[in-house]
Amino acid sequence: MNKGKISGSLRIHLIWPVILIPFLAVMTIHLFIVDFKTGAISAIYIICYAFIALLLYNFNRKTVMANLINYAIAYNDFTRLMVKELDIPYATLDTDGNIMWYNDAFSTITGESAVIPEHISSVFPEIRNDLFPLTPSDQSDEKDMGRELTFSYGNLYLRAVLKQTSVHDYDFSDDMENISLFENSDTFVTLYLYDETQLKEYAGQIQNEDIVMGLLYIDDYDEVLANCDELTRSLLMALVERQIAKNMHDLDGIYRKMEKDRYFFIFRHKYLNIIKENKFSILDDVRNVKLGNDDIRITISIGIGVHADSYAKRYEFARTAIDLALGRGGDQAVIKDGEKIIYYGGSNIQKESNTRVRARVKAHALNELIVAAEQIFIMGHANCDVDSFGAAIGIYRIARALERNAQIIVDTGEASAIKQFLSNYNKNSYYDKFIISPEEARYKMTPDTLLIIVDVNKVSLVQCPPLLEQTHNIVVIDHHRQTDERIKNPVLSYIEPYASSASEMVTEFFRYINDGIRPRPLEADTLYSGIMVDTNNFSTQVGVRTFEAVAYLKRCGADITRIHKLFRSEPDEYMIRARAISNANIFLDSFVITTIPGVEGNTPVIGAKVANSLLEMNGIKASFVLSEYKSRIYINARSIDEVNVQLIMERLGGGGHVSSAAAQLNTSLDMAINTLKDVISTMLKEGDLK
Repeated sequence: MNKGKISGSLRIHLIWPVILIPFLAVMTIHLFIVDFKTGAISAIYIICYAFIALLLYNFNRKTVMANLINYAIAYNDFTRLMVKELDIPYATLDTDGNIMWYNDAFSTITGESAVIPEHISSVFPEIRNDLFPLTPSDQSDEKDMGRELTFSYGNLYLRAVLKQTSVHDYDFSDDMENISLFENSDTFVTLYLYDETQLKEYAGQIQNEDIVMGLLYIDDYDEVLANCDELTRSLLMALVERQIAKNMHDLDGIYRKMEKDRYFFIFRHKYLNIIKENKFSILDDVRNVKLGNDDIRITISIGIGVHADSYAKRYEFARTAIDLALGRGGDQAVIKDGEKIIYYGGSNIQKESNTRVRARVKAHALNELIVAAEQIFIMGHANCDVDSFGAAIGIYRIARALERNAQIIVDTGEASAIKQFLSNYNKNSYYDKFIISPEEARYKMTPDTLLIIVDVNKVSLVQCPPLLEQTHNIVVIDHHRQTDERIKNPVLSYIEPYASSASEMVTEFFRYINDGIRPRPLEADTLYSGIMVDTNNFSTQVGVRTFEAVAYLKRCGADITRIHKLFRSEPDEYMIRARAISNANIFLDSFVITTIPGVEGNTPVIGAKVANSLLEMNGIKASFVLSEYKSRIYINARSIDEVNVQLIMERLGGGGHVSSAAAQLNTSLDMAINTLKDVISTMLKEGDLK
């Protein structure tokens, strides 16, 4: 039906008696041929039938049309009433987002706050003005002009569905009053609001009841309790387990001892936020366990896995998390939530391990790998420093002693920190072609090549990251804490955050390889220099094993005078350092920050020297030097023992060591300073810095 005309099957139903008239007329003509009198009688009847049929058609058409219009009007009123009283909040908007009409449920939700023609964003700020006019979403075709978004409104959680529709998609009758709404536009937007508050609550309840799996390890169990008698050991472990049991009881969880120093535990997800808020107080509870006046300090590491598709996967997450916690030095908790890694604790300086059992085991394993390798590449981190080069030289010496050829991957264009060292090595024919560029290494690399990584365990910081994908034989030797960006699946991993430097770790290998190896004097100088730089002239992160390593290097021919000459600065560099120190500003009474603008030379190396010098000021807990280098901002952070600068640098996407860390930012110098200050302030407020 359109504009007062009847069409379709209804029109056929009304007109079929009229359609019969021509057929009856033909029949009458045939009757006239057969018999005139019969034809005349038939004609009279046909004329009467035609008159009555046309009369009834005309009458019925008007009656049916009137009834259809009345029905349409009644149906339209009924539909409007149904939409008005519909339980689902509904509103009609124009293409700019102005409200044109809404039903009772919409009015109930908004508390009678919506007026016409008020913009929808004034009622629901989340439905922003820039959403209008609606355009096809990236996942839809051009005809699907709609949007869907969720937001909180008061105590409700709503899902809004917006759909743009054309008036031409509907067949409006002339009697519909709402047609006046579209006089200025042929499109409008419908808005449906779905209350998903209960659905969200149920989803939250399901998540709260979900299982969280975790592993708890006692750090260095055998070493810490090695000098205890049986009674003291039993009492200490009873006190530790009491603290573990108390904390698990508070979480309504259960735990089971798997080994003498390892526990498995589970609890409901709703308690996870509680232990996050108290920053894993169980770490402090166990650390404070003492027996009389004993100076034995027991620490634990915790790994938790959440939000995995299966219980087996969550356990794997927990295993990964505990490995990270141990790789970062222990005494901390790590949560692996899918791809997200969250760290807690770890602000204390790690205690040096006095046992060399682990170093001996790793050295023997490295010996076997080197002997079995046909090609060996040694690689440190990008922008190679003295410690990275010293550790690489140590591994190179071990490979040569085992009669294997090895090469060190160094980008000599970026290695200004070791320029003087390289010059001395290039003068000695023994070290002919011992350096290889990253480009040449990529060309020569094979799947069976042994790639030994030193002084770095973060993928993005190695000298040439693509090499990690070209071989399955990777060894990692490092003293920095691990992060979630660690090198995956190495055949041998030796990471000791308590060690002063990678050079110290490699130096310890010499006595366990091939019944003992002695580095040459030039190599001893380099290893000694690496330890000296990373300990800031033996003032930070040093222990008994550090001094034993340098004493061993001294016996192998390391010359202190010769080493100090290597570290003398050019006059220009010395003046840059002096200006940076004079421009330093003290932040929050305990932190000193200064900058080195873009100048010629390797400013991050200069920044490290400045950061060490700034620690000589009284009352300073940590120093930060920001420098411009190759269109990026490098931050060098240093401390002695009061602040864990590695935690600060991790917040900025970097990492490093407890007392020596760094980060890189792709921003301006001023923005980097503000970001650093914000991070320090936030961490102090949250209690992450002591």
